[in-house]
Amino acid sequence: MKDHSYSFEFFPPKTEKGVENFKKVRSVLAELNPAFFSITYGAGGSTQDATMNSVLETQKETGIPTASHLSCISSGKEQISEILSTYKDNGINRLVALRGDLPSGMRDIGDFHYANELIEFIRQETGDYFQIEVAAYPEMHPQARNFQTDIDNFARKVNAGADRAITQFFYNADAYFYFIDSIAKVGIDIPVIPGINPITNYVQLARFSDGTGAEIPRWLRKRLEGYGDDLDSIQKLGQEFVTKMCEELLAGGAPGLHFYSMNRVEPSKSIWQNLGLPRD
Repeated sequence: MKDHSYSFEFFPPKTEKGVENFKKVRSVLAELNPAFFSITYGAGGSTQDATMNSVLETQKETGIPTASHLSCISSGKEQISEILSTYKDNGINRLVALRGDLPSGMRDIGDFHYANELIEFIRQETGDYFQIEVAAYPEMHPQARNFQTDIDNFARKVNAGADRAITQFFYNADAYFYFIDSIAKVGIDIPVIPGINPITNYVQLARFSDGTGAEIPRWLRKRLEGYGDDLDSIQKLGQEFVTKMCEELLAGGAPGLHFYSMNRVEPSKSIWQNLGLPRD
């Protein structure tokens, strides 16, 4: 498993307490020597400055390559070009290119409408300097008309110049393998890394899942619901389930795992240790 890619995702903190927590979390997870960290980007670029500052500081302080999420909604070509130049000047060479969400009430979409257009622009401006990850949706993007449309959209991103993909979180390994088989049929063979979301809070998980279309297996949902406010039992079952799913994914050929840390250490680190993943 040493040839696999294991990574962690963070969001830019908004408060002084959040900043201190973020520094501690990334420091601890850096000891696992992941392939990279990534920092999210708010809807409509709402955290642009915070994301950039977090990316630059994280790579400098930890020595771990750090990827910036970059969404095209509400962004102009000049703005994106400036961002790319800043990252190049500071040795940042990884990006997660996304369409992004349109904030409520916003009408000006910007110069880009879809992620493939953003990727094409990045390649035109910077050639092969950046390693570009894109999003994949094993259970279909919630706004896609159908599964085949979603596969076609994914293919456009790959053909525009994406190097790898990271999936939306899911709790059904079969959905991931079916997605891999489906993209292979249209000639796509880039690495698609499963996005792993540890289960720590059922109410929060149900809300996220309903919003993204990620299915929670019925038996698991019922078990988690049955624990009520017993967070210890929820987390124990969640860790066991997600660990087993990760084992199945890796055994089936997944090229790595990308943990959605939610700026916390233990949920992701515990699964990492359960799996016996490599570290320096």
